[in-house]
Amino acid sequence: MERNYIVVVNGKPEGPYDFEHLKDMSIVSGTFVRKPGMDDYKEAHEFPELRALFGFSYEQTAPQYFASFDQRLLAAVIDYFILFLVYIVVVLCCFAFVNGQGERISFALLLLPLIPVFKFVYGVFAEASAKQGTIGKRLLSIKVTDMGGARVSIGLSFVRNLGKILSVAPLFFGYLYSFLNKKQQCFHDVAAGTLVIKDRLI
Repeated sequence: MERNYIVVVNGKPEGPYDFEHLKDMSIVSGTFVRKPGMDDYKEAHEFPELRALFGFSYEQTAPQYFASFDQRLLAAVIDYFILFLVYIVVVLCCFAFVNGQGERISFALLLLPLIPVFKFVYGVFAEASAKQGTIGKRLLSIKVTDMGGARVSIGLSFVRNLGKILSVAPLFFGYLYSFLNKKQQCFHDVAAGTLVIKDRLI
């Protein structure tokens, strides 16, 4: 039988153990467990097979680890960089149908304001998806949740991204507000009731 489970005992990871061996261990719902392919540990009650084995009930655990301002800023930079690359490709493709240097420059400038529009639309759907974040956030292992740590709806994601307008004015104070907030929420997070969390570490 495969030995798949690493179990944290007295603050130290032990194992791997197979499923049958777990039956003889003193595992409680809050015991940290990890399986192959997982980036971090989860509590035992978060595994369906362990809930069935020990009779645990699933408990929604409020997030305790929040993404810092620099992580969120880097994620945004990555997202805009990717969108800018897409913009360049689209512009170069369109140049095949636009003649004249002046017309090409005008066309390129005309499309430039669409980048933040696409960022808004992409952010709404990406943060409400199963991945709970844009490519930038996913690369940094951070994601958007509600106050209980659950996936947000499209409507809540829309409110959050629209609220970024408030965070920008005046002088990006809404973003800097995260330094004053215990959960490192920006104004748009407070307005929408959302969090940006990172993977917990043992």
